[in-house]
Amino acid sequence: MSTALRIFSPTLPASSLDSFIHYANKIPMLSQEDEQKYATKLFCEGDVSAAKELILPHLRYVIKIARGYSGYGLALGDLIQEGNVGLMKAVRRFNPEVGVRLVSFAVHWIKAEIHEFIIKNWRIVKIATTKSQRKLFFNLRRMKHRLGWFTQQEIADVAKDLGVAPEAVMQMEARLNSADASFDAAPDSDAEEAAFSPSQYLVDQSANPEQVLEQNSSEAVRQELLYQALDDLDERSKMVLNARWLSQDKATLHELAAKLGVSAERIRQIEVAAFKKIKAVVQQAA
Repeated sequence: MSTALRIFSPTLPASSLDSFIHYANKIPMLSQEDEQKYATKLFCEGDVSAAKELILPHLRYVIKIARGYSGYGLALGDLIQEGNVGLMKAVRRFNPEVGVRLVSFAVHWIKAEIHEFIIKNWRIVKIATTKSQRKLFFNLRRMKHRLGWFTQQEIADVAKDLGVAPEAVMQMEARLNSADASFDAAPDSDAEEAAFSPSQYLVDQSANPEQVLEQNSSEAVRQELLYQALDDLDERSKMVLNARWLSQDKATLHELAAKLGVSAERIRQIEVAAFKKIKAVVQQAA
């Protein structure tokens, strides 16, 4: 399908969420024949107007699915909006030749968008990033049958049912039972409360600007001394150090010995002597 699917805004009786839900539930459902007809127009002919005919009757399913996630403390209107995005993505990718109804195909896209929205907005700090963490995030509370922390046996049972490691279950349980904490104390907090804010007891281990400047200056001086010491070496010592340490394809002692017509031991002696000269220059200047 070459034509992009445009987002549309149906005309509602009022601007409230209840009006939208009332509007969506009044739209008649499509028969299988009509659904197939509009899906073929959209998928095969790129007729974007057919997308509207497919989306509107399925808004009620988005509302139903979104209500199932009301326990996460997020606004139902936001959940429905994200579900509508998933529905439109599903309609855009729906192939009528596969032989399934649109609602069966779209439910996975609707839930995926709602899941992503919940994970991003449930807490300030994102607590589920991997596939196993997402699975635990949406199933852990459902699988807990009592108040309190999981026992070791319950952890093992949940890990087995969801196909994750027991350590992942314990970690996610701890995350779900924790709360976001502000790094800085609230403006209206007293001195005692402010003392417990992380900004008061977490120490910055990085260097301050003065230390960074001093370190950079010291490194620049040492680098300049190194270049000066290299320039003071004789040509043969320079060639040996360059071939042995500064070249991308480092030469062996025997290769250099054959090139200069001396023994490998002599090349080693030249190398050692060159390093001693460089070290003496750097240490003397320091």
